[in-house]
This record gives sequence, C-alpha cells and structure tokens, in this order.
Amino acid sequence: MIGNLRYRKVDEQVQPGFHIDILVVLLLVASAVAIAVKWVKLPYSIALVMVGLVIGVCHVLPAIEMTPELILVVFLPALLFEASWNLELGALRGNWLPISTLASVGVVVSMLAIGVIMHFWGGVNLGAAFLFGAMISATDPISVIALFRKMGIDKRMTMLLEGESLFNDGTAVVLFKLVLALVVVGAGFSVPATVGSFLMVIAGGVLVGLVLGYAASQITSYFDDHLLEITLTTILAYGSYLVAEQLKVSPVIAVVTAGIYLGNYGSRIGMSATTRLAVNSFWEYAAFVVNSLVFLLIGLQVKFELLVKYLPLIGIGIVSILVARLIVVYGLCPFASTRLSPIPWTWRHLLFWGALRGSLCMALALSLPLSFPARESIIIITFGVVLFTLLVQGLTIEPLVTWLKMEKADPRLSKYQALKTELMIQGNAMSFLKSLLKSEAISRPAFEQLTNEIGIVQEELRRQIASLHLADVSIQEMEVNETRKRILEVSKDYLIRLAREGVVSDEILQKLRTDIDCQIYELVQKADSLVQESAHSEFGAGPASVEGK
Repeated sequence: MIGNLRYRKVDEQVQPGFHIDILVVLLLVASAVAIAVKWVKLPYSIALVMVGLVIGVCHVLPAIEMTPELILVVFLPALLFEASWNLELGALRGNWLPISTLASVGVVVSMLAIGVIMHFWGGVNLGAAFLFGAMISATDPISVIALFRKMGIDKRMTMLLEGESLFNDGTAVVLFKLVLALVVVGAGFSVPATVGSFLMVIAGGVLVGLVLGYAASQITSYFDDHLLEITLTTILAYGSYLVAEQLKVSPVIAVVTAGIYLGNYGSRIGMSATTRLAVNSFWEYAAFVVNSLVFLLIGLQVKFELLVKYLPLIGIGIVSILVARLIVVYGLCPFASTRLSPIPWTWRHLLFWGALRGSLCMALALSLPLSFPARESIIIITFGVVLFTLLVQGLTIEPLVTWLKMEKADPRLSKYQALKTELMIQGNAMSFLKSLLKSEAISRPAFEQLTNEIGIVQEELRRQIASLHLADVSIQEMEVNETRKRILEVSKDYLIRLAREGVVSDEILQKLRTDIDCQIYELVQKADSLVQESAHSEFGAGPASVEGK
C-alpha cells in the first residue's frame, strides 16, 4: 500500500518508493485530529480535509501525490467491503426501489445534466463535459452518514443515503469508462450497444461478487479461526475487485455484492460470534485508517494557484452538480416513493444537500490519460467541486437537520431502548447457563452463583425500565406499538411459508400480505408521531430528568 504514497522534494522528480516515515506522520496527524474533534464540534473527515489544507499551504510535509492506483486498488476495496459487510440485507431489500433508482437512473440523469451545463454554459468540450459529469456523479457521504447516526436520524433515511452511495460508485465508474472509450478511443456510439454493455458490466460484477461471496462463505464453515477468517475476508475484498477487473466487469459492484453476501449469509452460517466480533473490529479499524488517509490526502492535493486560475469553471461545476442533484432527487423520488415506503420531503432535502463527493471522483479524474486535451482543467474543477461539497455542504448539513427539526428524539427513548437491549442480552445469558447445566457442562453451585449475579442485574434493569414508564406513558405505548409491528412481521413470514408449502393460494397470499403491509405501515406512521410527541413533551427536559428517576 505504501508504495503508492509518493512525495516530491524541492527540485526533484517524484519517485515511487516505500516511505514508511510519511505513513507514520499521516497516521499521527489523523490521530491528533481524531482526539481534537472530541472537544471541537466538527465532523472528523471534514476536520482532516481542513488540516490537510493547512499542511499543504504551510508546506509542513513534502508534497504527497495521490495516485489513482492508491485510491482505486488499495483504498476503495477496503472502504466498499467494510460498508457492505455491515449492510443489513433486510433493510436494503425494503429500500431497493429508491436506492436502485437513484444509483442507476439517477447517475445517468446526473451525468447528462452536468455535461449539458458544463458544455453550454462553461464552454467545455462535449466529451470532456460528459466525462466530468460521470466522474462527479459518484457520491461519498461518509461524514454525513456518521453525523446522521450520531444525531439519531431515522435509520431508513441513513440507509437510503448509504445504499445509494455504495451502488452509484459502480454505476459512475462504468459510465466513466464507457464515455472515456467513446471520447478517447473513438469507439462508435450506439444506444442499444452502449446500454447492453452497461448492463452486462453491472450484471457481471454482481455475478462475480455472488460466486466469490458464496465460495468464501462455504470455506469459513469448515473451520473456526478468527485470524484465518479475517485473512479470508481481506482476500475476498481485494480478490473480488481484481477478478472483476480481469473479467472487464464492474469491480465496485463485485466487492459490494461479495461483502453483502458474506456479511448477511456467510458470517451467520460459518462464523462463530467471537470470529464475527474479531472480523468486525478488523474492518472497523481498516475503514478508520483508510478514511483518515483519504480525507487527509484530499486536503494535501489542493493547489490554490490552480484553483484560482480555474475558479469560474469551478463555480459552474458547483452549480451543475447542485442543479443535477436537484433534478435527480426531486424528479425521481416521486417515482421511487411508495405508500409503504414513503420518502418524506424533509428526507429529500437531506438527500439533495447530503450528496457529498470524495476520493473516487478525484481518482477517476487523475486516471485520465496524459494526452487528454482538457486533463488539467477537469482535474482542478473536480478537486474544487469536491472541496466545496466537503467544506460547505458538509459543514452545513447539521444546521439543516436542526432547521428541518429532524434532530434526535427524546434521549429517554434511547435510554429505554438501550436498557431493553441489555435486558434481552442478560436473558439470553441466563438461557445459555441453563443449557450448560442441562448438558452437565457446569456444576450446580457455579450455576446458582452465576444465575444469582445475572438475576441481580436483570432486576436493576427492570427497575430502571419501570421508572421510565412512570416518567412518560408514551414509552409504554411505543413498546406496545413496536411489539405489534413485530407480531405482524412474524405473521407475514409465516404466511409466506404457508404459501410456499402450498397451504394457501397465491390470491389469498397477496390479499393477506397487502393487509399486513398496510397495518405495518400504519404502525410505522404511529411510531413516528409518538417519537415526535415524546421529543416535544413536557418530560423531554434532557438526560438529567432520566438520571434523576
């Protein structure tokens, strides 16, 4: 990895090499920033960009060059795999329509809108304009997603933004390569052929990811060794990328598909709980390091004299991405929003403003051939647009959330959910102890001692939960509402199983399934209103009111 971190000394040509000292310094800077943001109210990734800008301006470090290979081959697979490994397939399935719409049609519409604006208003060559549109349409809202989770924004809203980002990376890269072939190689353009190639590349990436994800899942089921299985996931992340590259299909889609498959299927059938925890910790750390280096390098790449030179075109580029995003979000969301899975207007505002750009856009720009006529201007415009989205949109997303009144609900609700989760964990531990006693794997005295300890913890948790019920009756109503929803979901699963066994006809299945979906939708709407009522109730004074009970 380090071999791609290159730096330039004064009056010397850049030479690739293994510069461990530069890596250590960058990690030290990233660690210092991570510590500082504990006290400074600033998103970590954006703080890294700002620190990188300062370091670059002051020439504290030798000029470090971000190469396309470093981002696309070293950093990108790790980021994609970590995100897809943790992606819940059930939540993704429930939001497949808006995510697939925004990540496919949305990227194409965005590329066309940006290309037209850059050509007719910015005077950029049509081919270069569409290339810019393809590369800049890939969103990278890492800092926004982290902020949403910190503020307790609706999980489905976060899933929409994260899912779109994961899949539109693949779409944008495929479009970029297709347009590059048309512009540079001079390949003949045919709508059916181009669409066919586009679909084949995407489908091929999915197939590669499924095959390799399935193979890795089967291998992990034969042994239980957390070090070996961490190594296997690393091989899967980078192997699926490289195999897809060799087969000329989408490597991004291949990595994402493999990560989703292993995370949702392979890790459940072939990994123990201890191994899953170890794999999660490894990829969490890998993502932290890679993200830290990426955002720091983004700040270090900026050359202010060139930004000033191309400032008018950068301004047009910023306008073009905002107009294109406006068309995509407000134009496509009505078609992707259904009665059972609505996309409220406040969510659309966040989808519009939270679509930040990042390292993938810059890597694609840097990968343009040296002979490409508008290479310098495209690279600098891309850097300027990325910088705008990170510093302007990234720093104003939290005030926008507050203005839209989407900040997290009453902290007592979070407290209640945490207590209930801990109580369920203790109950599971008690059941495990009973199974040990039944199999005579533990002595009766040891069993009684441990069950007494767990019982004391359970009683204390029940007492705290009861005090929350007394503090706010809406919490009990929310509990009943959530339980009803879970009962309906279980009923729906049982109904589908009956249909598969041929007990009920398809007609009855569709009717009862629609009825259950409508009831679930009504409960979800009721839950949202209960949360809002709780957040604005007279008891919602804050954490102190909870602790005092």
